[in-house]
Amino acid sequence: MNQPANPPLSIDQQLALRTAAANLQEQFAGVFGPETIERFLTSSYDQFADSSAIPTFLPLLAERFARQRLHALARVEGRAGNGKPIVLFLCVHNAGRSQMAMGFFQHLAGDAAVAWSGGSEPGSQVNPAAIEAMRERGIDISAEFPKPWTDEVVRAADVVVTMGCGDACPFYPGKRYVDWVLDDPAGKSVEQVRPVRDEIERRVRDLLASLRVPLSA
Repeated sequence: MNQPANPPLSIDQQLALRTAAANLQEQFAGVFGPETIERFLTSSYDQFADSSAIPTFLPLLAERFARQRLHALARVEGRAGNGKPIVLFLCVHNAGRSQMAMGFFQHLAGDAAVAWSGGSEPGSQVNPAAIEAMRERGIDISAEFPKPWTDEVVRAADVVVTMGCGDACPFYPGKRYVDWVLDDPAGKSVEQVRPVRDEIERRVRDLLASLRVPLSA
């Protein structure tokens, strides 16, 4: 497959990307061809190449992001779909508010709905205070990573929840948008993040109720 030219890839990274491409081709067999899958994997890798704090994990991040984007594209193009509502949570850095919202949504909805998240200016890692505040509620978001939004992801969502990204948030006519005004957890202690976390949980519960999604937790 065509590899990103910058930064240079180690042999291990090249092997990891080939494995990622094989995994995605197996998963999306009959839905997308190898060329589409490789294009999405390469562009997903490029999204993180300049900002990732741990280059070793780049192929894994690229595979996870490419998988989400391909699922979204399949839904947009009518190639696949399970009828589950999809909610996209957007903020600036995708490191605090949107990650906590996605964590609550996934925890409370279980398999009955899908949550994605993204940022207008993705950070390099999820806010440690947000991770700890969510851990206090029994929800682990430490494996998540800041990511941008892409056209197909926004188009596939049934509801787009924005949190502080303002005019940078993507807008598509006819799509349901909800704007949540919340304090940014960036630079705050765990103690200061807790009220934001609790307000996010309340709003996520209300959102799930409006979508008629039964709570699994």
